Amino acid sequence: MAKKATNKKECLPMEDMLWKACDALRGSIEPSEYKHVVLSLIFLKYAGFHFEKRRQEIIADGLEDFVDSVEFYAAKNVFYLPETSRWSYLKENAKQPDIASKVDKALADIEKENKPLQGALPNNYYSSLGIEAEKLGSLLDKIDGFDEILASADGNDIIGRVYEYFLSKFAIKEGKGKGEFYTPKTIVNLIAEMIEPYEGKIYDPCCGSGGMFVQSLKFVESHNGNRRKVSVYGQEFTKTTFKLAKMNLAIRGIAADLGDYAA
Repeated sequence: MAKKATNKKECLPMEDMLWKACDALRGSIEPSEYKHVVLSLIFLKYAGFHFEKRRQEIIADGLEDFVDSVEFYAAKNVFYLPETSRWSYLKENAKQPDIASKVDKALADIEKENKPLQGALPNNYYSSLGIEAEKLGSLLDKIDGFDEILASADGNDIIGRVYEYFLSKFAIKEGKGKGEFYTPKTIVNLIAEMIEPYEGKIYDPCCGSGGMFVQSLKFVESHNGNRRKVSVYGQEFTKTTFKLAKMNLAIRGIAADLGDYAA
């Protein structure tokens, strides 16, 4: 029997979409660097997706006068985005020769407007890489297809999942992991179940992307606990991963003390 035709666009698994995203970077930078390039762009896509969703909610509630009030976004754990930091603006300018500078400015402006992100985002990173504008634009086109993933139940876990994917596929295989490994989610979940972190301090001396903190607070919430009774502390040696952890925790509204990066 012939399959019934459908107009719905097929949604590729996240891993397949990430692999296609890598195609836009091959030959421009080292594979071990892929995760940093892709992660910040996915963060911009994530932030843009939730910003637009919240913006429409504010309008639907008849509060159009407050669509540019940072407090109305922060109250829902959504980052306020200046116009030039919005995904729609970056997508519109993806083919411009200065797209790298525009991405850097977008990240800098988001960090400036949202205190939880201070020290979490890369500074003038894309301009320093020397990636051809055409390739960077192509990468933005690929990441633009992440809407369905962000709208799914797993959308809020995307930063950690992408980090784990790249770390396993490229950093270690290229021999440049430098001892950097991630703890599988199943193990992290087991640890959270064992320690039952209902209150007190959680400390991870090698926190990576912050997965242990995320799963611990998920445990608290799923057991009707009070996450305010939990204090989060951590350290991370690798600077880019340190920033990633701060970004990952800020997305979830998790207040954490990771110290000042000093390595």
